[in-house]
Amino acid sequence: MHFWTGSLCYVKDQSKSFFPQRVVAISDIITLIADMGNHIPHNSWMLYLLELFNRQNIAIELNLICSFNDDGKFHAIFNGSNRYQFKDIVPIVNHSYLRQIIMNPRTQSIIYILKDQISNKSEKFTLLLDKEGFVFEGLNHFTGIEWWNKTGNFPYPIRYKVEISQLLYGLNDNPSDPESISYFPYNQLMPNKEGSTKEYPISFYNIETKDGCVCFKIDSGSCETGMKYSC
Repeated sequence: MHFWTGSLCYVKDQSKSFFPQRVVAISDIITLIADMGNHIPHNSWMLYLLELFNRQNIAIELNLICSFNDDGKFHAIFNGSNRYQFKDIVPIVNHSYLRQIIMNPRTQSIIYILKDQISNKSEKFTLLLDKEGFVFEGLNHFTGIEWWNKTGNFPYPIRYKVEISQLLYGLNDNPSDPESISYFPYNQLMPNKEGSTKEYPISFYNIETKDGCVCFKIDSGSCETGMKYSC
């Protein structure tokens, strides 16, 4: 079974909430605070999501994926398929990782960037698209947790206690240079879930603005939906 809970990231201007136009990139920082132990069922996995949907609702993801038989790996995903496993950077408790997804219409590519903020080691994967008509503009940005349970109809305890910070969207600031991007913070989180279960074994807390950006922590616990901030 498949479950998810978290939030859609928005900008709130007075009473109006919206996802910005012309978004070509998103980023965040995920910090691993503690290892909660591996309680993932056999043949199952869970994901700490950085997920961008384009105008055609095609998902582009740079996720930390924890499986029943490992400590977790970072993966670049496009349209539901794993396209690259980051080899040089692995999850380590007390390390923070910058995750970036950049859409480049000039080169018809998606760029996935991962950087360990402690070691300064970085790794990049570029996916060249052969899909004609792909729209290089964002529609939504989702942050949260996803579960795949191959043995039962329930979401299970998370692997890592984490902090998500520096939630940002990127706009191209030079039409002649698609790689010239300026980043801006969201200021609103709207709860989102798949709706097939009443309760999730996690808690979202310390939801606040830090350094001008929305941030929050994820721990074990109990909740009925994702984060709500400035709604």
